[in-house]
Amino acid sequence: MRKVYIWQRDEWPHFMWDDSALSYKLGRVRALQGKLVGKMSLLGFDLKNEAILNTLTSDIIKSSEIEGELLDNDQVRSSIAHHLGMDVSGLPEADRYVDGVVEVMLDATQNYMQSLTEERLFNWHAALFPIGRSGIV
Repeated sequence: MRKVYIWQRDEWPHFMWDDSALSYKLGRVRALQGKLVGKMSLLGFDLKNEAILNTLTSDIIKSSEIEGELLDNDQVRSSIAHHLGMDVSGLPEADRYVDGVVEVMLDATQNYMQSLTEERLFNWHAALFPIGRSGIV
């Protein structure tokens, strides 16, 4: 099956959806998410951290693939572990680009209730392109 991303569809960015079909699926996902959170609360600290690390690594790898970027799984995992204060022994050090992608994704997912300000966008840009701004407006 060929992947088609939303921005590749003819009706992008003027697309429509069926609220009732979407609401049902989102409700189902939310229910499953609640079950997962409940099960994770029974896990020990190490298993919970491992589950978080696996999930974040997969999310970042897959999100980057959408943009055509293939990131090294071990570097992503290492960077996430480092940012979350987890043990990174045995993992390679992440390069600057991977570290920047991880910084942006962690900020976007952990601070989603914060306003998307110009400063925040420039911080994301600086994380992804650490050589600085070009001055172009």
